Amino acid sequence: MLINLLPLTADTRGLVNATLLAALPAGAGVVNLARGAHVVDADLLAALDSGHVSHAVLDVFHTEPLPPGHRYWTHSQVTVLPHAAAMTDARSASAVVAANITALAAGRPLANLVSAGRGY
Repeated sequence: MLINLLPLTADTRGLVNATLLAALPAGAGVVNLARGAHVVDADLLAALDSGHVSHAVLDVFHTEPLPPGHRYWTHSQVTVLPHAAAMTDARSASAVVAANITALAAGRPLANLVSAGRGY
């Protein structure tokens, strides 16, 4: 089973491609909850069609919403999710914001900062 939760960076774009999929054990499943650009659609569809990948669960796509004619909609080995795998809970998010405001006012480091150098 391959579960992708990676941030999208120059290094991870197109990472789920024919080479990576071929390295998975036969019959493996693929779950992508991160970014659509991680997956090379033609390579995933080929791996599904050949049976090397048994099923794919996809919550994100190159184009969103997923176009009506895309093969993912009708492929028997694909489950299309409604881009809802990472719902933000308002209570926990506001607690992080409040804690960061308090930390900033006290001159302490902030939590959950994005690293521009790392791309996430």
